[in-house]
Amino acid sequence: MNESNDVNDPNASNDPNASNDPNESNDLRIRIDAIEEAYEFMLAYAAQGVSGDASSQSGGQIREFLTRAAEALNGLGDLYLSLVERESLDPARYRPFGAVLDRDARDSLAAIDLVLAQPAISSQIVDNLNASIHLRALLTDLFLIDEILKVRLKPDTTTASRT
Repeated sequence: MNESNDVNDPNASNDPNASNDPNESNDLRIRIDAIEEAYEFMLAYAAQGVSGDASSQSGGQIREFLTRAAEALNGLGDLYLSLVERESLDPARYRPFGAVLDRDARDSLAAIDLVLAQPAISSQIVDNLNASIHLRALLTDLFLIDEILKVRLKPDTTTASRT
């Protein structure tokens, strides 16, 4: 397994399917990372002015990044809801956002799948995908979840430091 964390390396260790165990809390983090890395690569790709994915090395990589993002999006809402349940977070407060996340993930997945269906992926297509309100809503969802869960799922360091 490649342990690279290079954002331009589509074979980096943040495989969204690294574990099929829904009890592994790291799965959500891995998926968020895969989606964010794809978006960062998309920004760089859009700025290159590529006319099609066959015309550059990064052209082949854009398909790999988009494919990894699509895999990470599949079932993202369900994974979030499993985490809410497993961590005994207040369902009245956390479950409604699961529906928002699920809808935004499905909408973003539809847009990514549409781009992947194209024989050549130009910088302009990727730029339009970057501007998609669906993808932007999803990214905002992920930023929000990531920050909240960092605090909510943080190990209790006060008891750990006393021992």
